[in-house]
Amino acid sequence: MTRAQRPTPQAADEPPRPRLFYFNGGFFTQKQVRRILTLSGYDLKLGKPGPDDLVAVWGKSPTSGRGTAVADRTNSRLVHIEDAFLRSVKPGRIGAEPPIGLTIDTQRPYFDSGGPSDLETLLATAPFDDTAVLDRARNAMDLLRYHQISKYSDFDPTIDLPAPGYVLVLDQTKGDAAITHGNADANSFREMLAFAQEEHPGARIIVKSHPETAHGARAGHFDGASLGPDILRLSDAVPSYALLEGAIAVYTVSSTMGFEAVLAGHRPIVFGQPFYAGWGLTDDRNPIDRRQRSLTRAQLFAGAMMLYSKWYDPYRDRLCEIEDVIATLAAQARACREDRQGYEAAGIRLWKRRAIQDFFGRAGAPVRYKQSPSGTAPLLTWANRATPDMSAISVGSGRPLVRVEDGFLRSRGLGAELVAPLSLVADPEGIYYDPAAPSALEDFIAASVQLPKGAIRRAELLRHSIVQQALTKYNLGGEVPSFDTDKTVILVPGQVEDDASVLLGAETVSTNQDLIEVVRAEYPDAFLVFKPHPDVEAGLRAGTLTDSSAADLVTSNADAVALLEQADIVATMTSLMGFEALLRGIPVVCYGVPFYAGWGLTTDKMAMPTRRAARPSLDQLVHAALLDYPRYFDPVTRQPAPAEVIVARLASGILPSAGFRNRALSKLQGLFASHAPLWRR
Repeated sequence: MTRAQRPTPQAADEPPRPRLFYFNGGFFTQKQVRRILTLSGYDLKLGKPGPDDLVAVWGKSPTSGRGTAVADRTNSRLVHIEDAFLRSVKPGRIGAEPPIGLTIDTQRPYFDSGGPSDLETLLATAPFDDTAVLDRARNAMDLLRYHQISKYSDFDPTIDLPAPGYVLVLDQTKGDAAITHGNADANSFREMLAFAQEEHPGARIIVKSHPETAHGARAGHFDGASLGPDILRLSDAVPSYALLEGAIAVYTVSSTMGFEAVLAGHRPIVFGQPFYAGWGLTDDRNPIDRRQRSLTRAQLFAGAMMLYSKWYDPYRDRLCEIEDVIATLAAQARACREDRQGYEAAGIRLWKRRAIQDFFGRAGAPVRYKQSPSGTAPLLTWANRATPDMSAISVGSGRPLVRVEDGFLRSRGLGAELVAPLSLVADPEGIYYDPAAPSALEDFIAASVQLPKGAIRRAELLRHSIVQQALTKYNLGGEVPSFDTDKTVILVPGQVEDDASVLLGAETVSTNQDLIEVVRAEYPDAFLVFKPHPDVEAGLRAGTLTDSSAADLVTSNADAVALLEQADIVATMTSLMGFEALLRGIPVVCYGVPFYAGWGLTTDKMAMPTRRAARPSLDQLVHAALLDYPRYFDPVTRQPAPAEVIVARLASGILPSAGFRNRALSKLQGLFASHAPLWRR
């Protein structure tokens, strides 16, 4: 157990924590389950409980009888534990992943319709009149659909979905307690299928297998032989919300996907008695008379997902909100979906290979390095080392050529000093800094104008957090220059002049000297502050001014955020500081074609690609650049992570160091800075 995972000592003035005894081996082996229970206020114990103690049982599992028997003998009260409605990327029986949330019920498991559970009581009695809570619920439902997050969220994005217009019938695994204790049985499934056919004559019927059935872990109620030739059995792992979008009707007994159907806007036909039935949102063929209240989808979601479930943040070892869980699962599921085939890599420098493996080789097959790629996996290379031969192999074989580059929230320290990145982008179309060709980032920006409200709200909160925490790409800190002037202050960020973003994105103005002189010519009365690029100041790259007379001030080791806070305008070729200025509401003038120019948010001095026709808001741009495009990796937990976790890591500064070998190598590179075109090949 790490220091962060040790239970916090109980303060003297706190009430005693209820003792929770367990007799199921799963509670002993599942550390994360125990941790969630501890964080939820329970003192977990082994031994004999007393009449004032609690006994934990796992749902209606085969071993739950042990705890029930002990509770009966000792007059202890039962607490019913189950996986929450979002569990993990892969099913627990397949991926051995711990649940990211639990339901903790003092009456009965939420799926047991034999009497009220805590969830049913909550749904029946809670006022659900808090506008802020309901707005959060709607936004969270948006995010689930946007990221295609379900109870299990792993699927192959290359598999085609059936053409829309089908009736969707949801299978479940045999022996599932949610069937038996939801007042249903095997006959309910046969009845469900018969009604689906009778009520939709001539329609295509698709039976969706449970993920555990598809993996061979547990049998379902339908197989191909019993369905007949006119019914399709879909066993592939596909995105649930996308599948629901194409359905004209949804039939279920008690599947959690029936709940997702409700959230997706369906009124599913229900043959069992699941927790989401009886609230006016389902067509109940086996109604529960005591459930008479009508709820909206947002109210049902708020009750089940926000008020009832206990969610866990594995990065910060704490209980968290539903939004954090969605972000966690989105990051982890993305890695599984994108990396499932593995990669063949070339053109990656030795010191970067551990980071490449961390980002792209943990969820699927390991990244394999080959001088002459010959397999079937996608090709992976550092963006500026992509060769015509790689492109020819990609075109000839139909294998994507994925170009990798640092992300926009990179690290605390310079890449040139071999500090490992916390974010990378992997672009199968081009690369963001080359405006001559489309890139995945351009696609994300163009599509961002259609983002749901929940996604835009997430981007807004992320932007505010970055600004509040004073974060930039490298987060180097530095001196805080002070200058007293009544003139318009224009910050001119210097760049590495042989950097690919300058070589490809700047033409007429392509050196720092050119930039400071053209800005002076266009703004003769302004106060110009030139900030050298940190790689140049460190002696690692080229880009010093030959004549600084056009600038009013040339800073030395200055803090980037402090300069931005004093700037009225930022004038740049393609520097990321232009994007960082936009985050802070500072006007930006572009003399090159960076990724953030051409969308109506900057003053552009160069001709922009005509394909940049969309007009996103600032937060839509932020979502594309900081949430859709990059991948993030947490070096503390060594897992794919959401952007919000990386922001927290950068703000706290609690990060692994670059290591002695990388620091020594960076010093050696500094000695050869004047020959950078040679050693950077």
